[in-house]
Amino acid sequence: MNTASLKQDYQERIVPILMKEFGYTTVMQCPKLQKIVLNQGLGEAVADKKIIDVAQQEMTLIAGQKAVATVSKKDIANFKVRKKMPIGVRVTLRGERMYEFLERLVRVALPRIRDFKGIANKMDGRGNYTLGITEQIIFPEINIDNITKLLGMNITFVTTANTDEEGFALLREFGLPFKK
Repeated sequence: MNTASLKQDYQERIVPILMKEFGYTTVMQCPKLQKIVLNQGLGEAVADKKIIDVAQQEMTLIAGQKAVATVSKKDIANFKVRKKMPIGVRVTLRGERMYEFLERLVRVALPRIRDFKGIANKMDGRGNYTLGITEQIIFPEINIDNITKLLGMNITFVTTANTDEEGFALLREFGLPFKK
């Protein structure tokens, strides 16, 4: 299946299902996936600056788009953090790359998780969903031999849905394996 097929699948299969389920009168009322944000918070980067570079390379491989470093907003003495110090990496995917990533996540990466029983179905109250992943090695793009440290990440699915039910139905139809 190519990436155009996921977008096509949305238009041809998912939209009619959602329109029937929620009683929309027009296609424009149907929730859509706006963007997928991948984010890695790297507290260890305070002590070791190389972690940011490694994480940035890995995130770029996973997303297929260059990752940017995120910086701290203020000084926090207890954590030895200075203002504007790099403390994480993130990527925002939209359009074709977003559908391509979603396809790889659902079909390849999630099934590779050990003892996988589905993902929690806890939305944020506005129709968006954040999925926490504990190891970056579930993505086939990452070469396990080159890994120095296992890093987790958050993957946030931002939708145009107004309620959690609508957002949940949209992501369920896209094939995210929620727990029953």
